[in-house]
Amino acid sequence: MVHSNLVVRLMATACIAGWMIPAMAQPMDQDRAATAETDGLGDIVVTAQKREERLQDVPIAISAIGADFLRSRDIGSIDQIGTIAPNVKVERSPTNKTVSQIAMRGSVTVNPSVLFEPAVGLYVDGVYIAKAQGSIFDIADLERVEVLRGPQGTLYGRNTLAGAINLVTRKPSGELRGSIEASYGNYDMKRVKGTIDLPAFGIFSIKLSGQAQKRDGFIDVVPNPYPQAFLARPSSVDDTNDLNQRSLFAQVRVRPADSLTIDYAYDYSRYRQRPDFAQLHSFNRNGLPQDIFDPNSPGYAGAGAFFPLDLYVRAQRQSSASLDADQLYERLRTDGHSLTLAWDLGTAELKSISAHRRTRWSDALDLDGSPLPVGATQRFTRYRSFSQELQLTGGLADGRLKYVVGGYYFRDKGETLGPQSFFAGATSFQADYGQHTRAAAAYAQVDFDLTDRLVLTGGIRYNHERKDVSRLLVSGPGTPAELTLIDIGYGDVPDAVYNSFSPAASLRFDLTERVNVYARYARGFKSGGFNGETTELVAATTACPSGAIELCQPYRPEKVDSYEVGLKSRLLDNRLQLNIAAFWDEHRDIQLSVFRGSGALSLSVLNAASSRIRGVELEFTARPSSAFTVSGSFALLDAKYKRFIDGGVDVSDNRAFPHAPRYTASVSTDWRVIEGDWGRLNLLADLNFVDSYYTYPYALAAPPSTTQVAGNSEAPSRAIVNARAILADLPIGGMKGEISLWARNLFQQRSPSNFIDFGPSFGGMTLAFYPDPRTFGATFGLRF
Repeated sequence: MVHSNLVVRLMATACIAGWMIPAMAQPMDQDRAATAETDGLGDIVVTAQKREERLQDVPIAISAIGADFLRSRDIGSIDQIGTIAPNVKVERSPTNKTVSQIAMRGSVTVNPSVLFEPAVGLYVDGVYIAKAQGSIFDIADLERVEVLRGPQGTLYGRNTLAGAINLVTRKPSGELRGSIEASYGNYDMKRVKGTIDLPAFGIFSIKLSGQAQKRDGFIDVVPNPYPQAFLARPSSVDDTNDLNQRSLFAQVRVRPADSLTIDYAYDYSRYRQRPDFAQLHSFNRNGLPQDIFDPNSPGYAGAGAFFPLDLYVRAQRQSSASLDADQLYERLRTDGHSLTLAWDLGTAELKSISAHRRTRWSDALDLDGSPLPVGATQRFTRYRSFSQELQLTGGLADGRLKYVVGGYYFRDKGETLGPQSFFAGATSFQADYGQHTRAAAAYAQVDFDLTDRLVLTGGIRYNHERKDVSRLLVSGPGTPAELTLIDIGYGDVPDAVYNSFSPAASLRFDLTERVNVYARYARGFKSGGFNGETTELVAATTACPSGAIELCQPYRPEKVDSYEVGLKSRLLDNRLQLNIAAFWDEHRDIQLSVFRGSGALSLSVLNAASSRIRGVELEFTARPSSAFTVSGSFALLDAKYKRFIDGGVDVSDNRAFPHAPRYTASVSTDWRVIEGDWGRLNLLADLNFVDSYYTYPYALAAPPSTTQVAGNSEAPSRAIVNARAILADLPIGGMKGEISLWARNLFQQRSPSNFIDFGPSFGGMTLAFYPDPRTFGATFGLRF
């Protein structure tokens, strides 16, 4: 009730501010306007609604940062942008460094499998990055990042249930310019990064960007210190959590006519490294007999005595570990081609965006945090996608009406091979799955100026998609009997077919030239699909001849109706930008991931719940002087299940919302300490705070009949500080030099950020995963 009242008060405050701020935003005299133009905040232009607009004019809760901010903070991939927008949290998926887990406004997809869809859409120059696997890759020359919060189904389509993130790259300019930089840091981190923008020759302009980086692991792998663990195996590696990455980004711009621009881009990334350390954090805390690894439990005399994992439990972050790591790796190779044609028709622009992407991803994991052969898995994933979008944007000559219409086609295929071995091979499986998707959509949106100060926006999108699935589950060598448990090929079960409409409408009222308020309604959805990882078997029936019940009953799309009001303002002679948004989202058929640790490891998605999620978001940027800029955000999130059916019983008051922290906040400062003909010195600092959050939708309180209690895998609140000192614009032989000293996680935050809870079949074994420890180093660069 306290949080509910707080939400109401903040929403009321936003409305009151909307009426009070016009009185503050008085017209500036000529001298003050000139000063604001020089020292005030510049406008950011975004393409959130498929055309260029000022950020402050878009009736959406949107955060955007430009090239200077990105470069000064060395941001080049999505795992580094979780601090730039309220109610946005970006984590690495447990065990992996190239797999993202993006939570926005209380929505998240926990399982990173290629079978499952994200809750937040990720785009690079308008091209959809469809899967979490391989979505953390570096882009060397970003121009802008846009974070759109709230459903974006009308213009972006499926899987933008919670929002969308646009990564916009800098295009070839046709002028000679470039940069090169080298970095060195602790853990023997080495990186070289460069960009070259070549002079135009004829109708062609070319830009090349790339980087290579390498770093030792954060975790030293040491010999087994416990002789009584006689089944312990040696390791063939010296460390884990290392980094070894290469990337290339090539762009070609062709201007055969003033009215036609053709942009081709090719990106390539390769990672060959060892994964995040799966630290053995705890066993079940309910004291069940299933705690076979706990010496105080009755079950320990069996398997626990042969696999004494209790010796290796550590509740605090470790910097060394013993692992049976004959194979321990994470590998990613991803590349993509995109071709964008923009044809200026005078009163309209026709754009075509074609893209093809491929991903090869694999890992080999030690899933018990010890040198004992308790749990080891491998995954070999191949994924490819093709998309084609046509857009027509334009408007009336008087500017009162603007429109966007378009069509979209998407297809993909992803397959994973997954050998698994447990208890020294006493139990093993070959667990494979795959999925095909075909999707098509048509959309339209219109902005109409009802008056000089009132703008109405309305749009709708129709989506159609079809999915099929394959699944193979075979008990492997070493098991009592080698059996084919599930063998489902493509077409063996009926396709899952989904059709949906995603409308949106907003009304923006300009209180002054620099202050506006808006109200918005939008519907979004996250695609349904098959539980292709299923291990749940029943007797075969006519309705389900495979016996794999979860394959015969695909889960439904998750849908949301979102209501939002907001205020956007520029105040104090354009030295302060203050934006406030309040939202109320009604979700139904929520897709909740449930870990199944019986037999082969798997995660299943259930449509178990409906919910109400509401919150308030505040963002500001202030420039009190030309030498100092401070920006920040604060968000409050209040998530509540309205219905949660488990075993036929509504348990909505006793289930956790995953990855939905109550509060998040961030502050960034940039202080130009001194400046002269020799260059300038800037000091930068960033603070990011995340309140505690649960990582699985398990019971908040439970009797001793289950080990999967939400509190066992709750991430504590954490605050991470990054700092940087930059000597820039140093004149060096006609070029500009730059020297940076930097530190990340300056105060060594030690709280875990993610977990895996294995459940009763593995004695409630819980693994913890941590943010990177403190890293520091120096960067030297040249620009011309």
